Amino acid sequence: MPRGIFVSFEGSEGCGKSTQIRILADRLKAAGQGVLLTREPGGTEIGEHLRQLLQFSKAGQAMAPETELLLFTASRAQLVREVILPALAEGRAVLADRFLDSTTVYQGVARKLDAAAVAAINRFAVGDTLPDITFVLDLEPSVARERLRQRHATTPDRMENQPAAFYDAVRAGYQSLARDQPHRVRLLDASGTVDDLGERIWRQVTSIWPRRVPTSTGGGV
Repeated sequence: MPRGIFVSFEGSEGCGKSTQIRILADRLKAAGQGVLLTREPGGTEIGEHLRQLLQFSKAGQAMAPETELLLFTASRAQLVREVILPALAEGRAVLADRFLDSTTVYQGVARKLDAAAVAAINRFAVGDTLPDITFVLDLEPSVARERLRQRHATTPDRMENQPAAFYDAVRAGYQSLARDQPHRVRLLDASGTVDDLGERIWRQVTSIWPRRVPTSTGGGV
C-alpha cells in the first residue's frame, strides 16, 4: 500500500490551525481519503497525561524550560510510534496540530534554549518521521491574542498565557524557519478569509500528492 501523506500545521495560539485542519480533513474525506487527526501534546494515553501537566496542572507553573522541552518531545516520541507511523503505513493522511517545529520555535527560540540541543532532542524523538509539508499560519500577535480572548470563556492555559514578547519571538521564529526550510515549510498569511486560506492549503497539498488526492474535487470549504 502506498504511504500516506503527513501534513503539520504550525503557528501561534489563535492563528486558526484547528479550523484549517478541519477544512482540509473534510475535503480529503470527500475525496475518499482516510484521515487521521493528531494534536500536541497528546494523541495517546501517555501524551494526554503529559498535556494535562504541560498546560493545565498547577505543578506546571514552576516548570523549567528544559523540563518543558523534554516533556513535549516525550509526548511526540510516543505519538510518532504509536499513532503516526502506523497510520502512514496504512496509506492515511495524517494531519497534525503541531509537531517538532513547535519545539524548535517555542522552546528553542522563545524560551532561548540552545538551538543545537533542541535539534538533537527533536531528532531523537521523531527519528526519520518528518512532515511532507508544514503550513505555518502567520498572524500578527495582537490579532491572535484578540482571537484567543474572544474564544475563551475561562482562563487561558499555561502556554496561551505567555507575555506579548514571547509571542513576538514565536512569530519571528516561525518566519525564520520558513525561510530556512522552504522545501517543507510554507508560510501563509492567516489574516484573510477562512475560505481563501483553506483553498490555498488545498492547492498546495494536491500539488505534492496528486496520485492520492484528485485535484478536481470541489466543495468542503
